[in-house]
Amino acid sequence: MALDQALLDRAEREGVTTLRLYSWSPHCLSLGRNEPALKRYNRAHIEARGIATVRRPTGGRAVWHARELTYAVAAPLSRFGGLAGAYREIHLLLADALKQLGAEATLAPPPARASSLSAGACFATSAGGELLVSGVKIVGSAQLTQGSAFLQHGSVLLQDGQSLLAELGPARVTHAPGAHLSGILDRVVEWSEAATAVSAAATRRWGDPVTNGHVEAVTPAPAQVERFLDPRWTWRR
Repeated sequence: MALDQALLDRAEREGVTTLRLYSWSPHCLSLGRNEPALKRYNRAHIEARGIATVRRPTGGRAVWHARELTYAVAAPLSRFGGLAGAYREIHLLLADALKQLGAEATLAPPPARASSLSAGACFATSAGGELLVSGVKIVGSAQLTQGSAFLQHGSVLLQDGQSLLAELGPARVTHAPGAHLSGILDRVVEWSEAATAVSAAATRRWGDPVTNGHVEAVTPAPAQVERFLDPRWTWRR
């Protein structure tokens, strides 16, 4: 999370666009920036089970990060004409990638009414504009603006769903919590295959978007690293 924040800082400072693709070790529960996690999840139970937990710099609701592909795009807002344009374009890019993997993805329509942060886990509901495969949400995304730049990152569920969240609190997961791309396609989709498809789609749509380019040259500020490691930040509300 500190590295994603550093990429956002660079996007604001230098106008650089970066697409980062990564996975989580260990597997981890992430909480949205303003999510009232203490009201929804049993912290003592989570810690007793040894489940790694972090609070994201972006908004949204809880996500269980296991066998998935996580992406992050940090860029100037002007590149995509604003947050809404960025959200749509990035999901269209991911739809391109999923098609290469054999999955026909569609953009979710806006919900009949807005949901609140207390309404459940990220994959429990659709806010509109996310990617659905066979009517199931398998990509969840969140955004953050900072000055003239934005960060959007999210998860493409490859081999694990979100059913663990139902064990950790009243997550009210109603949208096929066990669903993932491998299950829908009836074959195993590995991280490397998915990352190759996303990188290729980015090159087709954006030219050369420096996919993972120069990420290793970005060093998160020590204060940011400490922030995301600090339980007082993770469980601040």
